Amino acid sequence: MRIVIAGGHGQIALHLERLLAERGDRPVGLIRRPEQAADLRERGAEPVLLDLETADRGQVAQVLAGADAVVFAAGAGAGSGAERKDTVDRGAAVLLADGAEQAGVRRYVMLSSMGADARAGDGADPVFGAYLRAKGAADDDLRARPGLDWTVLRPGRLTDDAPTGLVRLADSTGRGAVPRADVAAVIAALLADPAPLVGRTVELVSGQSAVAQAVATA
Repeated sequence: MRIVIAGGHGQIALHLERLLAERGDRPVGLIRRPEQAADLRERGAEPVLLDLETADRGQVAQVLAGADAVVFAAGAGAGSGAERKDTVDRGAAVLLADGAEQAGVRRYVMLSSMGADARAGDGADPVFGAYLRAKGAADDDLRARPGLDWTVLRPGRLTDDAPTGLVRLADSTGRGAVPRADVAAVIAALLADPAPLVGRTVELVSGQSAVAQAVATA
């Protein structure tokens, strides 16, 4: 499969690109800076320069032409303000969905966040509140698109621990942590056998089930 990944230089995306390439898929990573391309090639992915904050729907559709699936794994990142949470975590995800519909790519996996909610309050951290609202709004937009076979994946607290290959995947898991490498493995499994979780929003934390079993039984 040709799988296009928005946020192609992110930590989870880099894990995912390696996994996809190793099993014979053709990962394509969307990046904003040319100097990131070598890291993608090292993992077997094709780098494509495309800034989802400035691109239009037609440009995105052109990149997605011929793809079998898209993954939104982009994010404004630490240190960004509330405005970029909206333009990247919401706006870029919506634009990717627009482009997917125009290009005829049905499969869309959204890397979201536990607690994402378009109505979330600011709490003690207004920027984090803006992030949860942006992610929640992006999820809502995707779930309202009958032309896409979507899955919204909401991991718990992300860590850089070594992968365990053991996870818990359910409508509600409760709070917990999960290594980024295990998140990537779950996304890869969703792309290999999407049927069980199309049209579902699921949470992900470390657990006791092997990734393939967790996806098949969720």
